Amino acid sequence: MAVITGGVARARARDVPSVLVTFDPHPAEVVRPGSHPAQLTTLSRKAELVEGLGIDVFCVLPFTPELSKVPADEFVHEFLVDRLHVAAVVVGQNFTFGHRALGNVELLTQLGQRFGFAAEGAKLVTVPNHGAADEITFSSTYIRACVNAGDVRAAAAALGRPHRLEGIVVRGDRRGHELGFPTANLSTPRYAAVPADGVYAGRFSLLNAANRPPLMAAISVGTNPTFSGRERRVEAFVLDVDEDFYGQRVAVDFADRLRDMERFDSSDALVERMHDDVRRTRELLS
Repeated sequence: MAVITGGVARARARDVPSVLVTFDPHPAEVVRPGSHPAQLTTLSRKAELVEGLGIDVFCVLPFTPELSKVPADEFVHEFLVDRLHVAAVVVGQNFTFGHRALGNVELLTQLGQRFGFAAEGAKLVTVPNHGAADEITFSSTYIRACVNAGDVRAAAAALGRPHRLEGIVVRGDRRGHELGFPTANLSTPRYAAVPADGVYAGRFSLLNAANRPPLMAAISVGTNPTFSGRERRVEAFVLDVDEDFYGQRVAVDFADRLRDMERFDSSDALVERMHDDVRRTRELLS
């Protein structure tokens, strides 16, 4: 957000369009197949977010093995200068680019002097690490670690918004319906950053109904150990709504973690705990 808003401000000062350049798929997956990191946002969601920050053009470069071999100086000349005619470039101060990531902010500044554009490495955003001498640096790696640990509050603090999962509601085993807690079972994208197993308070949105406000939801992530489940699922029990969401594109925003995933001795014990989950969800989100 710091990089993007800095770029938008410089574009407006020069009266030129602001362009955000990103890659898809993630470069790591192309360079080292099987190493794709967990995805914090889908491309469509990313487009919505950057538009909200004032970006005029969202440019997605297909990352291919050929592109990964383009030297840093050649990338700047071909993509930034010849194609985009850049007036200024804003990146994070630890930014690297080009073949073997040999390009950095220093090289970008030198190339800017040669080709006539300004280059700036924005400072990394840090916050105090309570109880430790060092600071926490906000980064996608840090946020993925928070999500993976189930600390969705820390992830939201770094993101500036709740962590979101998107997906299509698909048919499950309808066990929640039998227990009086019908859930929307999300089929999420392949690399989606799914929080650690547990129960969360959050909000449920229909992506094809922009005018409908988000709904409170208790969200379960895990294998449903009470019934010896094996498939890891993301299921949302939407509060105060009796509606069939099958086949719809939805999003769940994680607000807080309620508890770990537990195995209960009986359905009655599980239902009692689910009532408590709903109560706490309502309290947290009201």
